[in-house]
Amino acid sequence: MMTADHSTTQRPSEWRLLAADPWLLSLVSWVPPVLFLLIYAIFSQGLTRDLPIGVVDLDQSRLSRSMIRYYDASPTLAVQAHYSSPLEGSAAMRGGDIYGLVIISADMEKDAILGHPPEIEAYYNSQFLLIGKLVKSAILEAHGTAVAKIDTLKHLSSSTPEIGQAMAAAMPVGSQMTSLYNISRNYAQFLVSAIIPALWQILVVVTTVLALAAELRRGGLGLWLGTTPVRSLLAKIVPYTLLFWLHGIIFLLGMFVYAGWPMHGNLSFLIFSQLLTVCACQAVGALLFFVTRDAARGLGMAAAYSAPGLAFMGVTFPATDMTLPARIWRSLLPVSHYIDIQIAQANYGAALVLSLPQLRNLAFFIVPALLVLLLAVKNSRLLQKHEATA
Repeated sequence: MMTADHSTTQRPSEWRLLAADPWLLSLVSWVPPVLFLLIYAIFSQGLTRDLPIGVVDLDQSRLSRSMIRYYDASPTLAVQAHYSSPLEGSAAMRGGDIYGLVIISADMEKDAILGHPPEIEAYYNSQFLLIGKLVKSAILEAHGTAVAKIDTLKHLSSSTPEIGQAMAAAMPVGSQMTSLYNISRNYAQFLVSAIIPALWQILVVVTTVLALAAELRRGGLGLWLGTTPVRSLLAKIVPYTLLFWLHGIIFLLGMFVYAGWPMHGNLSFLIFSQLLTVCACQAVGALLFFVTRDAARGLGMAAAYSAPGLAFMGVTFPATDMTLPARIWRSLLPVSHYIDIQIAQANYGAALVLSLPQLRNLAFFIVPALLVLLLAVKNSRLLQKHEATA
């Protein structure tokens, strides 16, 4: 019997192997920047303008037409269609033709003259989370402005000749909304800063699976792991770690330096958190590969694991309102812990100590990393034993 000595096999460096694999090379070179730029280009306008809404004017009075002009004057809204009945308007909203519907009740002007509260109903499609909130906010602002102006004119024409007193009587309690961050309501800052990390996580996990699966084509796990599985695994993984960390730094610099989005915290701490995130994603990807030892199944599991990242990050939907299974799934995604750190630093400028729980959660991914090392050693010993008895 003869045993193969894989330790003496001259193996090219991972950089050379990567350069010889066009698909893997594209995943770690031009694909991530192109995806990041595409996402930024889609949302680069930043501010929503002229969202289409419909109006059902059952009053057909001078006051109702004035109210409609206030809605249309809002930079966020555009009165696109007038409908003859609420049923027709609701059908248009369900069909996606409009995002909101305003129904002005009959006798609205008469009720306003008699001092009765007039009825105006507004509906919006909450299935579109961001658009629905914008439509709701814009309608409320336009309605409040119109009502305040009407009440001011009413007081001026009756018992309050001074404009200041008339405005105070019309609005005895003023309100002011000041955003803690994203003061300009730039939805690009809200969405792009979350979508790009979610894509980044998918790329890291999937590329890790594909990079390890490439060894199955090059000669098998035995030839790759040899007698030093830990060293072989680290030599395989580390180049990809550096490349994806570089991608993370690039999108940070693109958002907070090139685009000029506000960064109130510590950018260096955020970059360090990215390194932990990359390592955590690679640990999960490597574990999925060693569990399946098959490229197709490993890739499918990687996609199922990482693709829902945006939904579970807690940006578009608050994590506090998620069900227990959703919160558990969220805790298993490295990007969900990273995005908490990013929001804390970029938006709030929080003290670094407040992000220690998220760093601890990222550090917990050392568990799948250790499992990967154990599986690599186990596979190496089994393959060597099989070759020795062959």
